[in-house]
Amino acid sequence: MDAVYELLQKRPASDLTMEAVATRAKVGKPTLYKWWPSKAALIMAMFYERLAGKLEAPKAATAEGVIRAKMRHLIKEFNGLFGKVMADLIAEGQSDPSILKELYEGHIKLRRESTVADIERGKASGEFAADIDPELLIDSMFGPIYYRMLLRLGPLTEQFGSDLISQTLRGVRPGSTKSHRGKAARA
Repeated sequence: MDAVYELLQKRPASDLTMEAVATRAKVGKPTLYKWWPSKAALIMAMFYERLAGKLEAPKAATAEGVIRAKMRHLIKEFNGLFGKVMADLIAEGQSDPSILKELYEGHIKLRRESTVADIERGKASGEFAADIDPELLIDSMFGPIYYRMLLRLGPLTEQFGSDLISQTLRGVRPGSTKSHRGKAARA
């Protein structure tokens, strides 16, 4: 794990080889393959052990407050080695869909489920409109963060995340969806 962690700080996952890891770790390649069937499996193992961290619920009085805390945390992580490795894994997953499946199942899915629960809590308390689709709301808020992280179209800042949430949540306040639907129906 140390060898993978150190090597990924200097090069993209696409340039990482099992041979380089074995050399750095001072073990034979057969030892690596005994525990990890592929380079992707080894990178994923390091990702979970060193970078992904455990899922912790932020403390906030409102669903919006929890979502804002999650956004700040994700942006902070995306601006470090976690973001580099996440981008590398997504890139590697374009030619190996099993990487994307593992990344989703082992990391993203749990966080999405937690955020769905936050949104449902916000709907139940009247903070968000009752007919809001939590999955679509998550994509609307967090999708642009991945987009900026992957394409590097602009800085990924805490202010960007805050503005993104403010803009997105304007449309999910109680009463706002009815007025939008009415305008769309008349158009």
